Amino acid sequence: MPNDFNQQIIEEFRARGGVVGGPFEGARLLLLTTTGARSGASHTTPVAYLPDADDRVLVIASAAGAPRHPAWYHNLLANPRVTVEAGVFTYEAHATVLVGAERDAAFARAVESDTGWADYQAKTDRVIPVIALREIPAGPPNIAASSPGEAIKLIHEGFRHELALIRDEVRRSGPRVGAQLRINCLAMCQGLHNHHTGEDTMMFPALARHHPEAAPVLERLEQEHQKIAVLIEDLQRVISIEDPDPLVLLTEVERLTWALEDHLTYEEEQLLPLLAG
Repeated sequence: MPNDFNQQIIEEFRARGGVVGGPFEGARLLLLTTTGARSGASHTTPVAYLPDADDRVLVIASAAGAPRHPAWYHNLLANPRVTVEAGVFTYEAHATVLVGAERDAAFARAVESDTGWADYQAKTDRVIPVIALREIPAGPPNIAASSPGEAIKLIHEGFRHELALIRDEVRRSGPRVGAQLRINCLAMCQGLHNHHTGEDTMMFPALARHHPEAAPVLERLEQEHQKIAVLIEDLQRVISIEDPDPLVLLTEVERLTWALEDHLTYEEEQLLPLLAG
């Protein structure tokens, strides 16, 4: 059973689509459900995560620098198939403990983005593990929503939240853009591209069949997708530079943020009533 503090975070996380307040406000959190190494029972724990390349996310078994690994780490060693709740989406994943240079590089990126990880390592003699979680493909995404309209709203809020985090990270980056911040930007860009592709190829055609009167709205939304795709390419171009200017990067992030916010607001105003019907 989770302790009372964790249980409060879990309940707030699920109620607010992955956003929590208090000491974890502004953090990237997921809920990790593991199978007990001895009991075989399910255990859910809120953990911080880092976006990673190749459709993975990373979690770090810091236990705040405690002398022993957290229980969830021992669980996934025994049973590497885990369940991940990432705000809107829930999926099964395979957990892989990183070793050697790959582990060290990932932990260095984490420290570069938040020195608290280094503080945790300094408190303990154990080498703090870094674990990669890779989704196990299983058909359409499992979205924690009671209706298509609610699902769209939650997905939009997820993009708003992630862009706000990235804007804050760029502002705090100082004269140099770190490796983890680059990955955060690229992961967000890829997620946004995937979302718009799904809308263009599945949701919009379905709405057009059932609501032909919405053709002008859908055409405008598709055009906005194309404009946002250009902004995504501009952001990717800046972040791919070896030593990008943080001010230039912030400008590109804010251009994308403003355009996306206008787009999401219009889409919600126009499509949520149709989806509700």
